[in-house]
Amino acid sequence: MCAAVGMGAKPLKPRPPDKGAFPLDHLGECTAFKEKFMNCLRVNNFESSVCREESKEYLECRMDRELMAREPLRKLGFKEKPEEKSDVQPKTSE
Repeated sequence: MCAAVGMGAKPLKPRPPDKGAFPLDHLGECTAFKEKFMNCLRVNNFESSVCREESKEYLECRMDRELMAREPLRKLGFKEKPEEKSDVQPKTSE
């Protein structure tokens, strides 16, 4: 009898990835944003940096409709808009 068989080896439980897996858009709520992004990629030889605005709009649509977890855009690789930064204005010396 082989000693390794049945010696408490637990089967691994599959775990979904932290990022990259999210509910499908069954109702097509973000289809227009997805198509705009995909078209931009096709036209620009799949150079994703050219299509950052379209990518951002698509991700915002998904977050707004709870099709993915809400994340700050900076965590997704986008810079903050100037109006999203602190309201504190530097003092000017006059």
